[in-house]
Amino acid sequence: MKKLIFRKFNQDTLRFFLTSIFIIGLIVWTLQAVNYFDFVTKDGHGLKVYFYFTFLNFPKIIHRILPFVFFISIFYTIKNYEIKNELSIFWINGITKISFANKLVGLSIILMFFQIFLGSFVSPKSQFKAREYLKNSNIDFFTSLMKEGKFINVAQGLTIFINKKNDDGTYTDIFLDDSRGSNSKMIFSKNGNLVDNDIQKIFNLQNGKVINNDKSKINIFGFDAIDFNLKNLNSNTITTPKIQEIDSIILLSCFSIFNTKIFTEFDYCSEKLSKDRKQELLKRFYKPIYIPVLTILCCFMIIYSKSNINYRKNSNIIFFIIFFLLIISEASLRYALSTSYSLFIYLIIPLLFFITAYLIFYRRAKYA
Repeated sequence: MKKLIFRKFNQDTLRFFLTSIFIIGLIVWTLQAVNYFDFVTKDGHGLKVYFYFTFLNFPKIIHRILPFVFFISIFYTIKNYEIKNELSIFWINGITKISFANKLVGLSIILMFFQIFLGSFVSPKSQFKAREYLKNSNIDFFTSLMKEGKFINVAQGLTIFINKKNDDGTYTDIFLDDSRGSNSKMIFSKNGNLVDNDIQKIFNLQNGKVINNDKSKINIFGFDAIDFNLKNLNSNTITTPKIQEIDSIILLSCFSIFNTKIFTEFDYCSEKLSKDRKQELLKRFYKPIYIPVLTILCCFMIIYSKSNINYRKNSNIIFFIIFFLLIISEASLRYALSTSYSLFIYLIIPLLFFITAYLIFYRRAKYA
């Protein structure tokens, strides 16, 4: 009977948790996707790149909101059970408040390890894949950005200026500055038109001059018509993976005396990234320890019944204490590596909170 009662409570909690985290995650993802739309409007990437990039950033959002949503789920379920007098079923069947709290703490520890797995492996890998996809994608939306009187510099090493766009789709007075190779060149053209299809993407230029700068030697020649290739251009979008996008194994290898330099393109083991690297590892592997702390604080809700005159007041106090603790968990990480003393404080705070809260709860629940 006891197992059935706990099973129902866990099912109700997880059902509310999964529903809430999906809805809140979707809302945050939608708001973030609006910001990512710059990849289309400013950086020349197509809609396919945009949707794929935003989709792969969804695990990061889930990882960030998971502790808050779990706290709301536990808090709501306990309060809902108390209002409907369903908590009394636990006590009638001989389940003590201490054993009830232990079960919830056990559930939170399982979720804590899931949070570590999500933040240490799933989220970095999905973000890294998104960055790699962005890096390897062409600027297939580039030609639609061609507007008169505007400098177009979304492609790396290439700037285009068009003075006028005619009604028939052609352009007048065109300037191109191409510094992608070892030798830079500037092109002036009186007329031009774009050829943009599945086979080719070129700028057909007529009546102009090319100024080549070859190792400080300047060559100038005129042309009647030339084709400037616009296919396979590299975007100015940042394609270097950030620390939060790097696999945990690579970051951990930086602390090994047998460091094999897994990453050859970017040196994430450099001394200047030491603080960022340690901070990221703390966020992935240690910060989830706050989940059991939030859970034991929620368990204070069961000490007093709804018939108690201070029940609502106590519920509000518990809610704001937990909410304040969530803020501390976010803010303190920024200063955790300022000194060795601050790191010690950061590591000890959640443990002290949990031990103190559990001892106080144990004492009050025993005589409640």
